[in-house]
Amino acid sequence: MKRYLGIVLLVILLTGSIFGAKFVIGLSLSTLNNPFFVTLRDGALDTAQKLGIELIVVDAQDNPAKQLNDIEDLIQRKVDLIIINPTDSDAIVTAVESANEAGIPVITVDRASNGGKVVCHIASDNVEGGRMAARYIAQVLNGKGKVVELVGIPGTSAARDRGKGFEEELAKYPGLELVAKQTANFNRAEGLTVMENILEAHPDIDAVFAQNDEMALGAIEAIRAAGKLDQIIVVGFDAIPDAIEAIKKGDMEATIAQQPYLMGQLAVTKAFEYLTTGTVFFPVELKLVTKENVE
Repeated sequence: MKRYLGIVLLVILLTGSIFGAKFVIGLSLSTLNNPFFVTLRDGALDTAQKLGIELIVVDAQDNPAKQLNDIEDLIQRKVDLIIINPTDSDAIVTAVESANEAGIPVITVDRASNGGKVVCHIASDNVEGGRMAARYIAQVLNGKGKVVELVGIPGTSAARDRGKGFEEELAKYPGLELVAKQTANFNRAEGLTVMENILEAHPDIDAVFAQNDEMALGAIEAIRAAGKLDQIIVVGFDAIPDAIEAIKKGDMEATIAQQPYLMGQLAVTKAFEYLTTGTVFFPVELKLVTKENVE
């Protein structure tokens, strides 16, 4: 993948210098109060600098109304393309359509838009990530126990897809019971509060799946305060630095690793590729077939 990315960067750099391309791109992030999105921003900024792109970064602070205003401002500034990480996959549709009407192409990253025309979407396979979390919990609990799910911002594709994968996979283990499923909005403080309430109603749970690490880390604090950290396993999502440290300390059982830096890098690379060539290219890996592996 890295080799491919390097080749693409070289090609589009050469193409850009041939045509003298110079672009201004807007990057609208759902929040910068989360290390995951800070890393994504850094990947985008580093790539933009290498490609000679002016990248305007705006922070919606997890507020859909602010994000709509931010994007309207980017449209008024007549940027060449807008990369959007939606706070809400439904609420963002109006902004995507406004950009479409203004003739400004849109790329979404990490979270999708539920409408409007989008050039491409850069994201992990969140459904498979949810499945991985369920399989791991089933393995650690030997297929038997009471499980809690902490849900992110309900309107986001990430929350929907991670929950879908997790619950579909969990249903394959009849000995595992999902006893509580509550929203904590991808927020650490809310993860703590929600987990405190869940522990009062369900003091005998065995595992928690949080749809991101921020909520998982909040849940761990609630579980620690209840004196149950050695009885309940917590699995998060994202692999942010705090989560990795918690795993090393034995406070968190596991997390599903994403690559936010690569997401930011790919989003800007594909934006530049689209503005330069009018299309985007995603290769499918080739496979060598010989008499040893032919079926």
